Amino acid sequence: MSSALDVVKKQIILVLLALGVGVAIGVPVGWATVKVVNTTPAVMREDLQEDYLRMAIDSFRVNRDPNLAVRRWDALGSAAAPMFVRIQKEPAGIDPVVIVAFGEVIQAVKGTGPAVETPEAAAPKMPRATTLLVGAVAVLVLVGTTTVLFFGRRLARRHSTVQITPTMEEMQSQREPAKSRQTNFESLGVAPPITQNMTTYVLGDDLYDESFSIDTASGDFLGEYGVGVSETIGIGEPKKVTALEIWLFDKNDIKTATKVLMSAHAFGDNGIRGRLEAKGELIQIEPQKQIMLETETLQLLATVVDLQYGDGAMPESSYFERVTLELAIWRKAGR
Repeated sequence: MSSALDVVKKQIILVLLALGVGVAIGVPVGWATVKVVNTTPAVMREDLQEDYLRMAIDSFRVNRDPNLAVRRWDALGSAAAPMFVRIQKEPAGIDPVVIVAFGEVIQAVKGTGPAVETPEAAAPKMPRATTLLVGAVAVLVLVGTTTVLFFGRRLARRHSTVQITPTMEEMQSQREPAKSRQTNFESLGVAPPITQNMTTYVLGDDLYDESFSIDTASGDFLGEYGVGVSETIGIGEPKKVTALEIWLFDKNDIKTATKVLMSAHAFGDNGIRGRLEAKGELIQIEPQKQIMLETETLQLLATVVDLQYGDGAMPESSYFERVTLELAIWRKAGR
């Protein structure tokens, strides 16, 4: 019996020794060989996560790229909202206006605003009567606040519609004065064009697409020409147009001539250029710039009469507030 116990004790001792040796060797080796790569800020320490979000907000002050802002927010995972609340309370040198703008972009894309910090410790329990009274007051406050917010948002929406999205009548009234600025080509010693039109895009005209027929004095149809929206940028309403497309159709030609007028920002963005290259020659739009389109028998001269960029929370010179173009058509000599 004694010998059996000795054997069991020896086996236990051997198992414990093997376990100790395994831990002593395995832990240092495993610690030295484990490397974390290509991870996200969501797994970093809390102080590093806060530094990351501060840098993302400060970067938004410079680049104003909403897509990049959302990607950086998502990279923090569930830690993003409480970190944002903390930064709101303690900006530490960050412009509060930039913090608010960053939060509005996140809210617009994600559908919800940054969460508000909740107290860690629960409040002490109150007597039942006091609890009922507080609950009733809270319900009244909630109903009142909801009502105020509801009507406040309706009023704000109406105001926004008037200021940002002009009505068809307002957009038409903005286009009318442009007609009086048509070029008198005869006074410049140039033959008068077959047809000549002014067209104006105004921010808020999301369906902007104008076309004109080309007819001879005797009524013969020669083709069509026009201009429309080619590319937008950012999110939200109204749509922010960053490129316009001019086209010329000639009934005697097998293909339509097309050129794309791009904002300064879009012209320097390789991603946007890559999407638009297939539509035609890419041209940076500039005030008084002239663009020529040619087909088998026709020539179109487009002149940038007026150019105004929008100044919202987007990259500088990235979308149009207003663009007025003069389009004039001539038949080629001998055609």
